[in-house]
Amino acid sequence: MSRKIRTGVVGCGKVGHFHAKAYQALENSEFVAVCNPPHYEKAAAFAEEYGVKAFDSIDKMIAETGVEAVSICTPHPAHAAVAVECARRGLHIAVEKPLAASLRDCDAIIEAKNQAGIIGTTICQRRFYRPAMRIRKAIAAGKLSRPVLGTVDMLGWRDMGYYASDPWRGTWKGEGGGVLVNQAPHQLDLLLWYMGDVDELFGIWDNLNHPQLEVDDTAIAIIRFKNGGLGNIVVSNSQNPPLFGRVRVHGENGASVGVQTDGGAMFIAGMSSITEPPINDLWTIPGEENMLPLWQKEDRDFFNDVDFLYFCHRNQLEDFLNAILTSGTPAVTLEDGRKTVELFTAIYRSTRDRAIIKFPLVPEDETGDFDGRTTLAATRDGK
Repeated sequence: MSRKIRTGVVGCGKVGHFHAKAYQALENSEFVAVCNPPHYEKAAAFAEEYGVKAFDSIDKMIAETGVEAVSICTPHPAHAAVAVECARRGLHIAVEKPLAASLRDCDAIIEAKNQAGIIGTTICQRRFYRPAMRIRKAIAAGKLSRPVLGTVDMLGWRDMGYYASDPWRGTWKGEGGGVLVNQAPHQLDLLLWYMGDVDELFGIWDNLNHPQLEVDDTAIAIIRFKNGGLGNIVVSNSQNPPLFGRVRVHGENGASVGVQTDGGAMFIAGMSSITEPPINDLWTIPGEENMLPLWQKEDRDFFNDVDFLYFCHRNQLEDFLNAILTSGTPAVTLEDGRKTVELFTAIYRSTRDRAIIKFPLVPEDETGDFDGRTTLAATRDGK
């Protein structure tokens, strides 16, 4: 049996419990500490639940526990400061999605990781869903020939009770954005995983029925990928009741595959459970058309047999720890996380500039525009 990695959690909010339970259960983990600077009281209550030590500073946590790897579960705009500090102190880092709220912060995290020579991952646990992996394997095997069209449709709902659950939600400063930054990154990541890098994008966002918020609740985009394929994104928190989250890929040979990652009531970390199993909802690969009912039954049965709320977080964190033990590359890299931030940043900039955005994107000089997203917000009511 390989040695155990001493693990910790920084940021003791709702999603931090997912990481804590995974670290407590994994055979390659010895869960030792939590840290919630600057609010020690919150860390103490969290730590008591898991039987670990609580700290209000990363330095103290390292000195007293010898922690080697941490999950960073702070609000999005705070990811970079914590991740950079941890990396510089030699800690391996697993950063909750999205990697950061801005490209500048993403680049700071990646630079710190490279300079320190540590292992880093960003949480994209839907890549570990069985139906999502099935699509990736089909593409890799050439069963769609070249992927030529990829779509994301995520139609959900967030009420004001959700935004009131944490003071940072629904604000540019506290959350970094709305549906694009918080709810859509999982589906955007899958689209990029399947279709590859983006060449250019035209997009637009707005706030359709959450006037109390500063941020976007709906966004759409049209994409051309570097492989020549096209893409379409429609994401929204404005449908009540919520409908679904779906990613579909269509091949040059006419075959199509799809995954419904979310259905029914949309999952909210720490506030609700996953109500419907993820399933392949479309599969027309020649010779495999009749497999869909069997796979759907297998995936529903599996969903009912495991604690699915934490299962895929646990799988990704196990992969992260194994990469540390083997000096390998995790299944999801920090660079992968940056690509998702690049994608939603392009939608914000396209809306602001009313223009097609070419990739790759670089951080803009500090203009007070939060990397392209707040100009429209400031003028929306008067447009």
